[in-house]
Amino acid sequence: MHENDRLSSGIEGLDEVLDGGLPSGQTYLVRGGPGCGKTTLGWHFLTTALDDGTPRLFISLGESFEQLRRNGAASGFPVEAVEVLDLSPDAEFFVNNQGYDIFAAAQVEQAPLTERIVERVNAIQPKRVFIDSMTQLRYLSTDAYQFRQQAVGFLRFLVAAGATVLFTSEGSQEAPDEDLQFISDGILTLQMQDNGRVLEVTKLRGSSFRKGRHAMRICDRGLVVFPQLMASENPISVVAPHLCPAGIPEIDELLNGGIESGTVTIISGPSGVGKTTLGLQFIKEAAGRGDRSVVYLFEEAVDTLLNRCEGINIPVRAMVERGTLSVLKVDPLLYSPDEFANQVRLEVEKANTQIIMIDSVLGYKLSFQEDDLIRNIHSLCQYLKGRGITTLLTNEVESITGDFKATELGVSYLADNIIFLRYLEIRGQMRRAIGVLKKRLSDFEKTLREFEISRYGIKVGRPLTQLRGILSGVPEFIKSRDDEP
Repeated sequence: MHENDRLSSGIEGLDEVLDGGLPSGQTYLVRGGPGCGKTTLGWHFLTTALDDGTPRLFISLGESFEQLRRNGAASGFPVEAVEVLDLSPDAEFFVNNQGYDIFAAAQVEQAPLTERIVERVNAIQPKRVFIDSMTQLRYLSTDAYQFRQQAVGFLRFLVAAGATVLFTSEGSQEAPDEDLQFISDGILTLQMQDNGRVLEVTKLRGSSFRKGRHAMRICDRGLVVFPQLMASENPISVVAPHLCPAGIPEIDELLNGGIESGTVTIISGPSGVGKTTLGLQFIKEAAGRGDRSVVYLFEEAVDTLLNRCEGINIPVRAMVERGTLSVLKVDPLLYSPDEFANQVRLEVEKANTQIIMIDSVLGYKLSFQEDDLIRNIHSLCQYLKGRGITTLLTNEVESITGDFKATELGVSYLADNIIFLRYLEIRGQMRRAIGVLKKRLSDFEKTLREFEISRYGIKVGRPLTQLRGILSGVPEFIKSRDDEP
């Protein structure tokens, strides 16, 4: 189908899920319970691309004209640009017990509602029609067969008149809408879940679409949809990876020159050992090359990080002022994983960001209350790799010393590189060590080195070749031959 045969939904993110928009000249069912955003979606559809001059028609079988206009205007929609046909029952209907009959057998002209629909459609020739809601007709039909015939005739009449039609349904156990799903060309389902609103497209006749449940939010812009990030989405032709050094000779020796661009690096270790600081050291060096980085903080406050870095010779404030670094706090429980992934995507595609750091994986999991952590973070990391972005993930392990674990939460398989930091007890003092456990694209140094953080920055010593049991946290000294009598 040609792109020109599609109509924009008017909703940020939804056209992407729909692979470019709604194929024109078809009918689409918008399902969902009360308050899910169905009417708001309809207003988006009717008020987008108004500059094309095509008429739009809102057919209301539930809310009154005054309610629709008032609620639509309150949400910022240009409601005056849309024709509204109010077919909702009023007080007179209740008093006189009037009947509803749409396209009833061979008596179209005699049915009052039908006359009004035909008259308005013929008068304005709308190209976009939104019906809210078709469920009202079900309650007014004598049986399921009559309702299906009425619904089919209604929709075919509108399509034959040149319209693309969205219609809503409030499917429930008492009034299921499987029949409407069969007769529609597409199905959009809106749901309220414990962790927020979601939208899912389950049918789009004659067109591809993005499967799965996509996060959705109602905000001052109306509805916004955040498509699930696909691992293979929008890959680019990436040049051969180049080394991203830490700028500290001993660390670069451990890493055989540095980490490769476009790879995922996990920096692992217990609380307070220096994981964030080490990640920022790579970012500091990248800023010197002119590369832009973004750090997403899930636990620490931005001001706390800025102040702490100034005290250890990492000029984070200066990098922020120059535009080579952005530090963003992710508020707990405010975003869904899809919303966060789309934030990252905008930074990469709009701001030409080269390095993304997530601090930390545990904070990511707790902030999103997401059971499927691995799938979400896997998709994000694969997307970033496909774009040639260098990704840094800090991962906290519970054990301070002993019982060595490379990572928690089963994320080690995501990494091209794993750098670990450990606490050591040497002669009654707490010390730190750094080592490399994995490096997919090159060899690396198999030794461990002492790791210190001071007001002058990070300092790394020579390989700790005279110690054994380092990973246990209680190393023992080994006498060298030079020490023997």
